[in-house]
Amino acid sequence: MKILGLSGEYRTTSKCGMLVNHALDIAKGMGVETIFWDLDTDPLPIVGEEGCWENENVKRFQELVTNCDAILAASPEYHGTMSGAMKNTFDWIYGKHISGKPVGLMSTLGGVQNANTLNHMRIMLRWLHAWPVPEQLAIGKVKEAFDDEGNLVDEDHVDRLTKLVESVIETTKKLS
Repeated sequence: MKILGLSGEYRTTSKCGMLVNHALDIAKGMGVETIFWDLDTDPLPIVGEEGCWENENVKRFQELVTNCDAILAASPEYHGTMSGAMKNTFDWIYGKHISGKPVGLMSTLGGVQNANTLNHMRIMLRWLHAWPVPEQLAIGKVKEAFDDEGNLVDEDHVDRLTKLVESVIETTKKLS
């Protein structure tokens, strides 16, 4: 089994990058092969910009999504919805790449926790015929959520993240 991690922020050191990589580490600990697509080192062009359809990163990304069994994705919430980077990342994925695959969803917010971004991501994934699992994780007050080493400080967040990853793995097995 191979799980792809996607962040709606650039850099692995961003809060969403750290969250996705924590989720991937949990999956690795369960014997799953994991891959993180880093938009900082492998940027995806804006859909529709000049030359975007021939972009090598787009071709590699779409092939990677096709060859993965599931996805773990996290987006920051900006103005009540997912980031532009997250939306553009998913705009490069079509049903032929993701249809029937489980997706675990996470979000980070500067303020109080809510599910706006997660709900918007679920709607988008339904259009792609993917299977967002019922478990999800929204982390509010994200500046306080990680310690200086980048670890989640709230054990409830760690527990919920573990259950989310377990659900993605179990759902992937069931759908295979």
